[in-house]
Amino acid sequence: MTEMQPLTDIISQIPYRMAFAGGWIDQPFMSKLNPEPPGSMVVVALEPTIRFMDRCGMATSTRAAAIRLWNGALPDRDPADLMRELYAEENKDKSEPSGSQDMAGLIYPGVNRLDYDYSHEGGIFPARVESNNDPETARWLERVIHMIPVAMRPPLYNPLGVKNLLPGWIARLGRSGRDCYDAIRARDVRGLGAAMNECMLCWETLLPQTIVHPEITVDLKSILAHYQAQYPGAMYSGCGGGYLYVAAEQPVPGAIHVTVRIRT
Repeated sequence: MTEMQPLTDIISQIPYRMAFAGGWIDQPFMSKLNPEPPGSMVVVALEPTIRFMDRCGMATSTRAAAIRLWNGALPDRDPADLMRELYAEENKDKSEPSGSQDMAGLIYPGVNRLDYDYSHEGGIFPARVESNNDPETARWLERVIHMIPVAMRPPLYNPLGVKNLLPGWIARLGRSGRDCYDAIRARDVRGLGAAMNECMLCWETLLPQTIVHPEITVDLKSILAHYQAQYPGAMYSGCGGGYLYVAAEQPVPGAIHVTVRIRT
């Protein structure tokens, strides 16, 4: 029998990342109006055990930039420096830059809380990164996060057509990231689900076209509501759909699971 080729020979060794509650607080137009800085969001590094779909909120365009930049493997250097280097590579010549959470999520191992404050470098990079690389916490998260493939982002879709940048809601968005990180550290699935639900409510209020948009033909709102009613919480992997993350202790039909990359 021929020895099987490792998948990473095809898709590279660069990690993927999940983004949980607090997403969008890494954008300066959002953090600039936060009355309670810093606002936080959570990113989780993933081992490349499967190929995730493009345009699904898994930072695949940033990952492609990392593959080009570093020849398919993360350099063994300070993650803060790598984040800045990758940010420059990914966003050169872009009128609407990707937020630095994409880069941080790929580079920092473990579960990470990114704190964004507009007074720190204009909100472009996190003022602070708190990381959890506890193996038992990683295994718990792998068990309680269930990923349901829903829909790729449409090619012409832009989530920023409507902005309701209400400071009170921006503060809630930033708090949802802190609550999410605290729940993961405590291995509290109900707290995790509540933070995810709160984040989706903030998205629907601040940037309503993250969920409902003329280019989106899937009823994302109803699908989300179904899973939120059945389980402790759920949120989309990114604007426009992608994967649905469901927080639950029990099995979720049709779900896939991930492997958290931790510092060993």
